[in-house]
Amino acid sequence: MTDRPPLPPFTHETALQKVQAAEDAWNTRDPERVAAAYTVDSVWRNRDRFITGRAGIVEFLTAKWQRELDYALRKNLWTFGEDRIAVRFQYESHDAAGQWWRSYGNELWEFDSHGLMRRREASINDVPIGQAERRIFGPRPDSERGTEFPLR
Repeated sequence: MTDRPPLPPFTHETALQKVQAAEDAWNTRDPERVAAAYTVDSVWRNRDRFITGRAGIVEFLTAKWQRELDYALRKNLWTFGEDRIAVRFQYESHDAAGQWWRSYGNELWEFDSHGLMRRREASINDVPIGQAERRIFGPRPDSERGTEFPLR
């Protein structure tokens, strides 16, 4: 099995690195790339959906990014433990009709000893916004790395 650093046990610095790596991967909108960070038998709860395994993750993310167009995400470390990380996140996307949405949520992550995520639980709320209210435009620029993205 290939390691996916940083590995547990996490420090503040390595937890921040893990969160940024996840944000970067999700902003590619590449389901295969994102799924590679999870164990083959990873278990997810995403809103009201329960997903198991990488193939299920790829299927879920493929459908998600067909619905959530121009998706752009920001994740912030909330807290961490030996093999667990909690994050707050916000993302924006629009639907096929052109309605923009900002989605707020929290995720709980649990990792195996190889640094692969074996469990992900996400609670997410969606708020309709106008295009003029958008705050997230593509992946995080280098100048914003390491800074907290404010809630509003």
